[in-house]
Amino acid sequence: MSDVRVVVPSWNTREHLRACLRALRLSRGPGLEVVVVDDASDDGTAEMVAAEHPEVRLVRQATNQGFTAACNRGLEGLSQPFALLLNADAEVEPDAIAELLGFLQRSPAHGAAAPRLLSATGETLRSCMAFPRLRTALWFGTPLELWAPRSAELERYFLRDFDHEDERDVDQPPAACLLLRREALEALRGAHGPAPLDEAMRLYFSDVDLSLRLARAGWRTRYVPTARVVHHVGASTSRHPRRLLQWHLDRLSYYRKHHGRLAGLWVKGCVAWSLADFTLRQALGRVSGRTGEPVAPVLRSFGVFLVR
Repeated sequence: MSDVRVVVPSWNTREHLRACLRALRLSRGPGLEVVVVDDASDDGTAEMVAAEHPEVRLVRQATNQGFTAACNRGLEGLSQPFALLLNADAEVEPDAIAELLGFLQRSPAHGAAAPRLLSATGETLRSCMAFPRLRTALWFGTPLELWAPRSAELERYFLRDFDHEDERDVDQPPAACLLLRREALEALRGAHGPAPLDEAMRLYFSDVDLSLRLARAGWRTRYVPTARVVHHVGASTSRHPRRLLQWHLDRLSYYRKHHGRLAGLWVKGCVAWSLADFTLRQALGRVSGRTGEPVAPVLRSFGVFLVR
């Protein structure tokens, strides 16, 4: 029996997924069951997996359900003691999964472990962050970020005092590669419904929500830099036609869930301020003869966001 189920959600990432699966074939250590959930790709992803990787269990979704639903689909019926969420644009080094698994086996207080993520050129990515607070919405993505980019809140949120070279507990690593203890996932299912990830957050923030719920349930999350994974950031999400709007909608869902309905109004107010600043800067730029970004599509997206 395999020790780890590897869940790889994929949407139109055929070539990245090909590299991801080839890297998994070279993985040393624990036995793996690899499950690819193809989220209604139209680039031949499913056909590639079926033809080149018969060892992989392929789940085809008839319609695009989003990253979070694809992860939940891959976790259904989990029998292994551990599950690895792995993006299709991530390539594990041969010993990465063994390093993560070894840590969790040695430390029963930890429910999750995350690796060091590397760029394609080998640079360490600053991937781990602190949990967002109410004040984070005021400082991140608003004019305040431009006026005071080294504010205390942004320093805290982006963990700028952490160089990602040392092993330590962290709040929220990304789900680009995240090893989870089944026992921890089952506890979350029992407390928060049938699926471990909250599908109200379709594309973004479901991993932040997962990490926060793990922490509130008493589980710790470890960053293990000796486990190394190359991550081609945004290979799939960059193709999403409404990715910025989806980010705002998912963040809104996160804040409402963990801070209440009034927090939703707070987030909308922060976004409205940012939109007003953007619109004014574009108008002033045009008066000065500079070519700016089109404002109408942004206003239409904000209209969708505002009524949610």
